[in-house]
Amino acid sequence: MAILERSYKDGGILIFILLRMILVNTGLYGQYFERTGGYRGERSISPESGIKSPVTIVVLYDNYVSEQGTTADWGFSVLIEGLEKCILFDTGTKPEILGKNIHETGIDPSRIDMLILSHEHQDHTGGITSLTKLKTGIPVLFPEAFSESFPKNMNELGLEPVYVGGSSVICQNLYTSGQFDHDIPEEALVLDTKSGLVVITGCAHPGIIMMLTRIKNDFGKNIYMVCGGFHLLNKTDEEMKKIISAMKQLGIVKCGATHCTGEKQIKMFREAFGKNYLELGTGNRITIN
Repeated sequence: MAILERSYKDGGILIFILLRMILVNTGLYGQYFERTGGYRGERSISPESGIKSPVTIVVLYDNYVSEQGTTADWGFSVLIEGLEKCILFDTGTKPEILGKNIHETGIDPSRIDMLILSHEHQDHTGGITSLTKLKTGIPVLFPEAFSESFPKNMNELGLEPVYVGGSSVICQNLYTSGQFDHDIPEEALVLDTKSGLVVITGCAHPGIIMMLTRIKNDFGKNIYMVCGGFHLLNKTDEEMKKIISAMKQLGIVKCGATHCTGEKQIKMFREAFGKNYLELGTGNRITIN
């Protein structure tokens, strides 16, 4: 709403407030936010830039179990802790399972500052109502290609919808990749570390290698690690060998494949990356220095 706010700064605050109320109540606030730029900002990325203290990725929803007491199900969700903001990325499929896993992992939901969604599939958005029972009034960022009804639904749940088109600054050292256009548009998270970029994907429907290549070029920095769903479950062994080879040619050191990647395909990643392979699964915590 920054453009509107500047437009009404001189003697028009009441009009601005009334207009904002109308936009929120009609579900158009999220749509207008996109047209005024949404979350943007200058990226401060260099070979020397990156996090100065550890960041932890907590797996809250996944097809596989890591910590006893948590529940596995088809879907994906992780919490990123240790930055200026505490970020929930995707919400899995079933609200009751997300809520249970939040409880079992000892996460305090009141600390969540923002929800970011990779794409508009149920196995990544279905758990939203579980979050809103625990925390409301926070921004939810999502690709601009989401359905027109989505912002209105978010307003009704007590969240603040924000479209994201291009790459955007979330907080210091954390960014969205920007939307990848595809039959299923999607975005990823990008964490800047001194070792290189860490990319977290939801499903990578547009193609994991294409996404990683564009992120590396757009951000002008090597990718150190990638984790999340890669949507490769229908790939043959030969296709997988090419994908793994391309990933290594991009300079990626660590890999953690899960969710929609496919069990056989996950095994191939595990064998190819050896000690640099990262196991995910519900309840697991990955610390990045």
